[in-house]
Amino acid sequence: MRSIIFICGLFFCLLSHAQEDQLAKDYFKRGEFEKALLSYQKLYDANKGNTNYFLKIIEIHQQLEQLDVSEKLLLDRILKSRNPQHIVDLGYNFHLKNNNTKADSLYQVALTRIEEKPVYGYYIARRFENYSMLDYTVQAYETTMSLRPEANYSIQLARIYGEQGNVEKMFSSYVDFIETNEGFVNRAKRAFSDYISEHGDDENNLLLRKVLLQKMQSQPNIIWNQLLSWLYIQQKDYGKAFAQEKAIFKRQNESLQGIIDIAYITIEEQQAELATEILNYLIENAFDLRTVINAHENILELEILYGAKENYPAIEQKYKSLLEAYGSTAQTIELQLSYAHFMAFYLNNPKQASQFLREALNSKLPKLEEAKVKLKLGDILVFQEKFNEALIYYTQIQRSLKNSIISQEARFKVAKTSYYKGDFQWAESQLKILKASTSQLIANDALDLKLLISDNKFEDSTQTALKLYAKADLYAYQNKNDDAIDLLDQILENHKTESIVDQALYQQAQLFEKKKEYHKAQVNYQFIIENYGEEILADDAYFALAELNSNHFNNPEEAKILYEQIIFNHADSIYFVEARKKYRALRGDVIN
Repeated sequence: MRSIIFICGLFFCLLSHAQEDQLAKDYFKRGEFEKALLSYQKLYDANKGNTNYFLKIIEIHQQLEQLDVSEKLLLDRILKSRNPQHIVDLGYNFHLKNNNTKADSLYQVALTRIEEKPVYGYYIARRFENYSMLDYTVQAYETTMSLRPEANYSIQLARIYGEQGNVEKMFSSYVDFIETNEGFVNRAKRAFSDYISEHGDDENNLLLRKVLLQKMQSQPNIIWNQLLSWLYIQQKDYGKAFAQEKAIFKRQNESLQGIIDIAYITIEEQQAELATEILNYLIENAFDLRTVINAHENILELEILYGAKENYPAIEQKYKSLLEAYGSTAQTIELQLSYAHFMAFYLNNPKQASQFLREALNSKLPKLEEAKVKLKLGDILVFQEKFNEALIYYTQIQRSLKNSIISQEARFKVAKTSYYKGDFQWAESQLKILKASTSQLIANDALDLKLLISDNKFEDSTQTALKLYAKADLYAYQNKNDDAIDLLDQILENHKTESIVDQALYQQAQLFEKKKEYHKAQVNYQFIIENYGEEILADDAYFALAELNSNHFNNPEEAKILYEQIIFNHADSIYFVEARKKYRALRGDVIN
């Protein structure tokens, strides 16, 4: 019984203390300093060892300009306490009295106490930092570290050096800390990102490079190579990043993941020549067959994308040789899919591609690999306009792998195929479900297609314009770009008053870009901006036109104006972040 009473009493005591603490904080926040003082004094009387309560009492007296009272309290505390941190507080109190000479002398006394007892260095440094006296803070930390080598305040110093604008010292401090705390490297990268840019010749980039190179010479460690590689990737010097990753691999000979990552980055950045070099390195050095096969596949796809049509026979032979060497198994399924896509969409031989995939289905494949084959087979059947057969394969995937990403992708393809057929009602019903897809990409594509259908299906009872647009979309899918452009011209000529016009203009502009007819694309984008500036595709047109001016017309000033339109007038655009980044790069800002 007594124990229960004791526990209940303790609980209510703690609850009362917590309530008083919150009340004191609330009074202080509202500027009701007299009430806050009473609350903090009550808390401090109950716990004399709580430094935070004492310091809050000092701060309140200073807020009330009762500086003599706070001075007396600090003097009493200094006499009773071994920790000399309050000498800094007393110095600051004299600063508030406009007696800077006395304040500075007390700051020097506090620094001297570190030399006498380095263990107090951290507390003194924190008090200086609390008052934003950065030079004194740095001196306190540096003195402490020189006297106590086991004390590592490099992180604290790095942050302060950054605030002071001493970027090189900041980089050095972070790197020093990483040397003994390698788990900190990702946080350090985030800190570095606030100071470096995409431009390798920017001063801060050069300073970080210098710090890392010096560290490599004095304390060799692959982590410096990894950080250099990361820096080169940020500034898009992928060749130099590749060199660092090769050096890492030669030293540890364990993982090629860094090189694999750069390979995919260079593919994404359309640096085909360098990407091919990196992929060939993977082929020569990879331990596992999957990496080798993926590298071969990516090289062939780069050759298709950036090479001439005259090379297609040689590319086809390479596919055949690889499949002969590695076999048509579950392990080479991605290579098989790549070859089937090449046959259908580039060699214009969908019949052979379909037969190839059907043969793959006859072999025993795991469920996921089987679904991938069916998905590609469905795509090729759509290419052949065998819509009903394609729908069968897509539906089989949905049934066999429910709720998976590939199942959701198959559902989207069901909707897209129905849309190509002109069955807009069924397509829309499938798209409604996909708006909640776990894949953001599928959800976005589903929403775009649903809006296209719902915005235009009631415009005309015969849905002529929408059917023409869907047919043009199918032609584009089949690489019949000229036919697609002609159909879109029909919409623009015969359906001028309908809401689908801006969609037709945008789709046609995209096709012009595909054909490298950039000036024709420019006309369409400009027309959308001038005549449909309040519609849903306005930000798409601004961004596309900005990209044309930046990448093809060598007109950065015009590009900057167009990016600016998105930043100030289309803040909800999916292009907002990229537009802001590109705008700031053109303006010459440091890009985080």
